[in-house]
Amino acid sequence: MKKTILLTALVLNGLTAAFAQSNDEKNIKLFYKKALTEAKCYSWLEYLSNDIGSRLSGSKGAAEAVEYTKRQLDNLGLDKVYLQEVTVPHWVRGEKETAFILDGKVKTAVPICALGGSVATPKTGITAEVIEVQSLDELKRLGDKVKGKIVFFNRPMNPENIGTFEAYSGAGDQRRSGAKEAAKLGAVGAIVRSLNLRLDDFPHAGAQSYGDLPKEQYIPAAAISTNGAELLSKTLKANPTIKFFFKQSCETLPDAQSYNVIGELTGTVTPENIIVVGGHLDSWDLADGSHDDGAGVVQSMEVVRILKNLNYKPKNTIRVVLFMNEENGGKGGAKYEEVAKQKNENHIFALESDSGGFTPRGFSIEADDANFKKLQGYKDFFEPYFVNSFLKGHAGSDIEHLTAKTTIVKAGLMPDSQRYFDYHHAANDKFDAINKRELELGAATMTSLIYLVDQNGIVFPSAN
Repeated sequence: MKKTILLTALVLNGLTAAFAQSNDEKNIKLFYKKALTEAKCYSWLEYLSNDIGSRLSGSKGAAEAVEYTKRQLDNLGLDKVYLQEVTVPHWVRGEKETAFILDGKVKTAVPICALGGSVATPKTGITAEVIEVQSLDELKRLGDKVKGKIVFFNRPMNPENIGTFEAYSGAGDQRRSGAKEAAKLGAVGAIVRSLNLRLDDFPHAGAQSYGDLPKEQYIPAAAISTNGAELLSKTLKANPTIKFFFKQSCETLPDAQSYNVIGELTGTVTPENIIVVGGHLDSWDLADGSHDDGAGVVQSMEVVRILKNLNYKPKNTIRVVLFMNEENGGKGGAKYEEVAKQKNENHIFALESDSGGFTPRGFSIEADDANFKKLQGYKDFFEPYFVNSFLKGHAGSDIEHLTAKTTIVKAGLMPDSQRYFDYHHAANDKFDAINKRELELGAATMTSLIYLVDQNGIVFPSAN
């Protein structure tokens, strides 16, 4: 009878004894096994994508996603699950946009979408001549020549960059600030080439800002698909006097109340030290945002599900945070840091997944030299899974706000990025673009790094 009781206790304790006696390599192998054989992240994402759909801040979909993910975290039996209030912008697209190239009597439709935060055109739309530019500097040199025209920003993402996020960053200023700079020169509208390396018919949304311009100077801004941009540029070269028509009915409503969704596994040794893993719950409204960032949300949830399922007792508090409003304001990340400071919390590590659900290749790390070297020392554990790129770089928009009393290390999951911008902010970012196995590999990779940091800590500055 005593043997039976002892055996039952060991089974109920899950891996508590196993973790104490085995090595990191075996534990990481177990994380991958759990993720690839019994993960829930794919089914969670299916519901987020297909049953709820798009989740732009302030929308019904965003509210439903908050309720759904909180319910799923509650079901995991974590030590704490709660909502954190955050006020978010509420921009709505309205009716589907329309646009035409007007070349004499020839009228050719092209796909566009309003950029986030843009104002609407007049109800009858805007028709004007077009002036094409490759950069904000070129725009400024044109001066008064822009007045009364639609400025067409047509600088592609640089295909020479193997790292596609570098290419994205290099072309992003025209989307973020193009309308503002064009308005200063008297333009009546701005059309921006979609940030996408592929030639297709999907216009890609994204946020733009008017900065400190007075509202009466705001001009409507839209993204045009890459195929549409190529056609518009070609037509302009043949006939510089062509006109362009576009119509959009977007508007900004009063700010709305929403929430970050948070769950915790309380630390058993230093619970005051907090490790965060997360992604952003909101998405653009053209699709369901399965890659950006439904994948990151469910992978982060999967990390704590695996650890809880294995009865892992963390040394530090592990907190999953599903941030709201990364796409058009960053209010969720800012609110989380604000509350953390109010509570005098101490974060030592943060890991974000916001680069799609593709095959994991490594991590982009923000750390001092000592901690970067320490994380690089874990590469051997990940080699069997072809995850071997540990590089210094941006970790994530939601966790960039985070500070610490002494030292904080940040990392971003770095999947293979070559296909990511085919879907980013576009109408094809849907559940059918997700590969189940790739998604699960990402979750296992994240679990492994969280475990290693929890077990081994980070390097704090010397007291001397």
